[in-house]
Amino acid sequence: MPELAEVEFYRKQWLPAIGERVRKVHLHPGARIFRETDPARLASTLEGRRFLKAEAHGKQLCFRFSENLWLGLHLGMSGKLASAEPEMVPARHDHLVLVMPHAALVFSDYRKFGRVRFHEGASPPDWWSDLPPQPHEPAFDRPRLEAIIRHHPRKRLKGLLLDQDAFPGIGNWMADEILWRARIHPATKAGSLPATKRRRLFEETRAVAQQSLELIGNDWSTPPDSWLFPHRWKRGDLCPVSGKPLQHETICGRTTCFSPAIQKEIH
Repeated sequence: MPELAEVEFYRKQWLPAIGERVRKVHLHPGARIFRETDPARLASTLEGRRFLKAEAHGKQLCFRFSENLWLGLHLGMSGKLASAEPEMVPARHDHLVLVMPHAALVFSDYRKFGRVRFHEGASPPDWWSDLPPQPHEPAFDRPRLEAIIRHHPRKRLKGLLLDQDAFPGIGNWMADEILWRARIHPATKAGSLPATKRRRLFEETRAVAQQSLELIGNDWSTPPDSWLFPHRWKRGDLCPVSGKPLQHETICGRTTCFSPAIQKEIH
């Protein structure tokens, strides 16, 4: 599932077409990604509009077009954005294609859990303006983290980090990375954290968000071996800090990787 950094990378795939007008729209009107909008109206409204701006927030994207048109995309579990030649023929899972003079902007999603929205108006739609602050933004500060913990004291930290109302953009691998760096067991309940661990959680959340944007979000670079990331995918791999085996468990309904040697559960 695309997370904060992957979504930023995909945002950049459409940037070469900024300033151009939409010449034609290809779409699969029966695709589930259009469950919140009218695909025929979307296509007719987009044609002729100039592409002005591309933004990412958490796991969501928003594209501005001329005449106050807002196009929102959620990548779901398998959504991807790409740029292709204008003459490309949409493939089976290319559910939305905007044909521009020098490129075709493609939204593909083979599992169809993604979502398309659009809005016409001078002000941004609520589904964009009401999003909570992202972990790497100044508005995501210590008081905000403390308030999140106070509101969810019994929630296990793995599940809390995946809550998009609290930590927009944080997904499975990023949550594991944060908790591994903070030396916190993923099954620990939020209200059990002492002040020192809450501070560490805040620092590592911001660090992982920022560093992943600089690496993956920039050019899809693979994080270094000093991160948990390269080791969490292989069963039997070793923790790069302790040198002892990593463990995989299902916690809060998600496959979770952690290092029992350095991540002790706090009760």
